[in-house]
Amino acid sequence: MISRYERNPVVTKEQVKPSRPDFEVIGAFNAGVAVYGGETVLLLRVAERPIARQAAFVPCAVYSHDMGEIIVLEFPKDSKDIDTSDPRIVVTPGQSYLTSISHFRLARSKDGLHFNVDDRPFLTAGNEYEAFGIEDPRITPLDGRYYFTYSSASECGIVTSLASTADFREVRREGVLFQPDNKDVVLFPGKIGGKFYALTRPSSSYYGKPDIWIAESENLLDWGGHKRIAAIRPGLWDSARVGGGAVPFLTDRGWVEIYHGADAGNCYCLGILLLDRQEPWKVLARSSKPLIVPCEDYEMQGFFGNVMFSCGCTRDGDRITVYYGSADESMSCFTLELADVWANLKG
Repeated sequence: MISRYERNPVVTKEQVKPSRPDFEVIGAFNAGVAVYGGETVLLLRVAERPIARQAAFVPCAVYSHDMGEIIVLEFPKDSKDIDTSDPRIVVTPGQSYLTSISHFRLARSKDGLHFNVDDRPFLTAGNEYEAFGIEDPRITPLDGRYYFTYSSASECGIVTSLASTADFREVRREGVLFQPDNKDVVLFPGKIGGKFYALTRPSSSYYGKPDIWIAESENLLDWGGHKRIAAIRPGLWDSARVGGGAVPFLTDRGWVEIYHGADAGNCYCLGILLLDRQEPWKVLARSSKPLIVPCEDYEMQGFFGNVMFSCGCTRDGDRITVYYGSADESMSCFTLELADVWANLKG
């Protein structure tokens, strides 16, 4: 019953206007998802890069905390001390820079399939922890607001930040939740046993691997009780890295978490974790085979091909619509039934 939308992708980079005339959009992907005002809302990660003014230089956009704005740095291609061979990154002595910078942009749809993208950003880099951009939001409704976690990149590393909105018009930053390097953080929708819970993905440890952990909080800002709940699995589809994906949803069997996993060849697929409803650090079942794998052209070819990466889904009874970034360039979706979830976990 798993079915891709026949007109995927639902959002492409061509639908997104650059935030400024000297930038070009290279991707609109990895969107957080919410339902608000009778519409499906995507909080898109929009990746842009400065248009090169001179062929001999590689431009990089960064947020300057001192100047309070995004500025463009230019690096010479012929420098012996600077490596510009990778189109995604510039390596200088002591510091690396991304050649693109991401912000968040809203897209809205009445039917969940045909989206209109706002002309202006919803949230852009705005402090020292976001100097290299903001990425991969996940939206969770809590206490009358919509809270979204996201990755903030800078010379400090990758931290997890939190922001919120009541109406997808105003937005406020709530602060940094997890120090470097931590990403793929997903908040559970509501308290469990009087506490908030979040899936996390700490990494960059000398010994450790990029595994899924869980943490708890009394107030959404101070986190503890950290436990590893799902490790990479050598020899399987998620042998290289795993991370939280869509916001978990509750069923009579427990919490369903659609997560991503990648193998040594950097093929990103989606799978399922079933977590205990009262003790969500307990994994009741896990996909031995992927729920879905990249196979369409828009999933195989793009800025970074062979990738399906979800940051959100919607649910209508037993029917689930999963929105996912395809090849780090566009947004696509597929539908499935709860029966497909249980069948995958049995398989």
